[in-house]
Amino acid sequence: MVSFPLVGEPLALDLLNTRPAAADLLDDPGALAAWLAEEAGRLEPAGEVGEAELAAVRAVREAAGPLLDAARRGERPPARELRALNGILAAAPARREVVWGEQGGPGVVSRRGADAARRLAGELAEAVAELLTDPRVGQVRECEGEGCVLLFLPANPRRRWCVASVCGNRARVARYYVRHKGGAQEGE
Repeated sequence: MVSFPLVGEPLALDLLNTRPAAADLLDDPGALAAWLAEEAGRLEPAGEVGEAELAAVRAVREAAGPLLDAARRGERPPARELRALNGILAAAPARREVVWGEQGGPGVVSRRGADAARRLAGELAEAVAELLTDPRVGQVRECEGEGCVLLFLPANPRRRWCVASVCGNRARVARYYVRHKGGAQEGE
């Protein structure tokens, strides 16, 4: 069973966090299906997930990383990745549809008229576009945990770790160890 280290950030960050360091948590269609289950309610149900869907999601993720890096630094985005993201959006255009909601009132939803792979990629590319144009994009942080590369958008400006109970605890334990081991050597 695949375990995703950080879910619940903006969807684009959740996608980027499926590739921590050298690992790829979306290494097969089953892993993608598991990630989509974790993201339930944030994406249109994908149905059967195969190689085409996996390739489409990876293409969005590959374009998103360099684009987000540039946006965080306030720089011009790389042209190749920008063309790739825009191509993905164009391949699965969204149309808005008025629906009657479960609460007894009207609502608006986006629908994409494309095959499952393009639709899924289009939804994720739209999430990336939303993050890139969000005024808070410069606040996206990389976890300060040793060796951790997960990204998050902090609700609290003092947040330093992706998950305080994991990376934060590791940092605290490491500081404790250094303090106490250093003190023991001095007293010997």
